[in-house]
Amino acid sequence: METFADYILDEKDLASKMEITYYLAKKTKIFFDKSVIFKTEIARMFVDYMKIDVDKNIVLTACLLCNCKKIDNAQDIEKIHSYAKEGAEYLANLGFDKRFCKICEEINRYSGSNPRERESDVLELVDQFGGMLLDRPERIGFKPDEAMVLLEHRNLKDEYNRYLHTFSEFVDMMEKIELNDLTSMKALRRLTKIYKDSEDVKVFIKKVCYEYQPKIEKAYQEYTKEIKDEMFENSNRPLFSEETTRKILAHISEENESYKETENE
Repeated sequence: METFADYILDEKDLASKMEITYYLAKKTKIFFDKSVIFKTEIARMFVDYMKIDVDKNIVLTACLLCNCKKIDNAQDIEKIHSYAKEGAEYLANLGFDKRFCKICEEINRYSGSNPRERESDVLELVDQFGGMLLDRPERIGFKPDEAMVLLEHRNLKDEYNRYLHTFSEFVDMMEKIELNDLTSMKALRRLTKIYKDSEDVKVFIKKVCYEYQPKIEKAYQEYTKEIKDEMFENSNRPLFSEETTRKILAHISEENESYKETENE
């Protein structure tokens, strides 16, 4: 008998996965809002663009479901510490295997689950980084470069995440890619603006999957082509300037003369 886990994991189209999760949330009252879609899209780009060696289907499905028992109450410390583990237990009842549930539990480190799965490190990065980009009642969202500094030097200062350095490179790259609409805007900032402008989850899903994704894919391809072209141009240039080359050759010549004199002695 097919379980919900089988059903959503067999669905490879991300927009359809999002819609499935949306209707599950409507029926069961699990946590699912625009921030989940926002973070899942960041995860998709990170895994695709940085060629991360993880199961992409597992990562994206886990992104949609790992916060299922989260609550909108930053003051409830006990719940903050327990929601990931409770969510993993809930997902086990939906038919997900132990490894998938372990990945979801490891979105944060409160349960002490160890060793951590590769996919869990991706979830941790996009969950914390994505959350910092969004406005909260007590603060406005951080800019991507600011959020990355906080992620490296505060949130994960004393923790090991195998993809942290690669994620930093990803954010740096995304800050160089611009999407042109009515105005030009950096890729992650455009995604944040779409998040703010979308009135509900269903609208945001459509805007991300059918408007943002085609534009970012095109912009990414153009960016990588420019980088490759620049590398090719640089490969045809001399490694050193003409003056530096003369100095190096002169030094080599002196070394050779000195060696010959030593040999003659």
